[in-house]
Amino acid sequence: MSAAPSPFASPPHGLTDRLTRWARGLSGKAEEGEEETPVERRSRASTAADREITRRRKLYDDIGAFLFAHDLDLTSMNFSVALDYLTGTNIGIEKAVKAVMMERGQVTNSWVETVVAEQRADEITPEALVAMLDKVEENLTLFTGLMHESRSSAKDYGAALQEHAKDLASGGDAETVLGRLVSLTRSMVEKTRQVETQLRDNQKQTQALRSGLENARQAAEHDFLTGLPNRRAFEGALREELSLARAQGEPLAIGFCDIDHFKIINDTHGHDTGDRVLKFVAGLLTKISNDRCHVARHGGEEFVMLFRGKTASEACALVDKVREDLAGRSLVNRANGEKMEQVTFSAGVADVLEYEHPRAALRAADRALYLAKEHGRNRVYVAADTD
Repeated sequence: MSAAPSPFASPPHGLTDRLTRWARGLSGKAEEGEEETPVERRSRASTAADREITRRRKLYDDIGAFLFAHDLDLTSMNFSVALDYLTGTNIGIEKAVKAVMMERGQVTNSWVETVVAEQRADEITPEALVAMLDKVEENLTLFTGLMHESRSSAKDYGAALQEHAKDLASGGDAETVLGRLVSLTRSMVEKTRQVETQLRDNQKQTQALRSGLENARQAAEHDFLTGLPNRRAFEGALREELSLARAQGEPLAIGFCDIDHFKIINDTHGHDTGDRVLKFVAGLLTKISNDRCHVARHGGEEFVMLFRGKTASEACALVDKVREDLAGRSLVNRANGEKMEQVTFSAGVADVLEYEHPRAALRAADRALYLAKEHGRNRVYVAADTD
């Protein structure tokens, strides 16, 4: 008869191992090859999750501190640059931020826009576009080959079925014929699976290429600072709207708008403030745009507008409302909180259909714009029909 175990005896070997591992875990000295218990795993996972939450919170705090320290707008672009810099995700951004901080001591909104634009320009080079187009052509060739192979396999499979059907009809051994049919069907199913897999891969690559080409098109047709279409995109819209206006017998007006004394704004308040003024004016003009009214940045402080279904005088009235809105605003320099001088623009409008070529209408609107400048600025003129 065995004696009852003493309450002071050593614990079983398994418990001893667990206690040892637990103690080592607390001291951070767990040996390689030791197995964790479910409790230990849950505890470690919970600790890792807490550390990740703490890390993210600190990163959010660091990003916020970076944005506020440099007086950057709370935009996705600025947030992305701060994230890339603080985490080192984008080496180019990290080096650029360090360089500008060494040189100037501060990062600005306009600098961020310039650097990001350069980064995107590097990503979407003519060589990259050629490579993407080559890949599209390669995918199309592969797709055509897969379709041809699939049709050939289906044709061969149909012909083989007919042959085996003839064998059965002529009294051939049914078991042998059925065995061949099963083997043939398995082979066809396997080929079909292979083609489907290749087609799925081809579809994924095509989707990625489509996204890349769309990004390239957006970058090529939009002004990065204001978000408006650029001159290239506007010229395309002009061709389309001119064709529609002629086909539907509608009027078509075009206008140029130029911010008055913009150089003085830059020289007095700095280029960051000048950029904000450009974006502000772009926002006011965007309010009147729709599928029949197009607004674009033509370059510098100049914007161009196109109005289908509006005469030159009607378009002039629309632009003049925006001019009045801007002239009545009291803008403030965010850098120092000081009130800025009145910001205004001058504009010229012309009837596109009054001219033999759209470029002649553009020149007429441009002349009307500079006539408005000469006569005191902060006004909108309509080009004379005889121009």
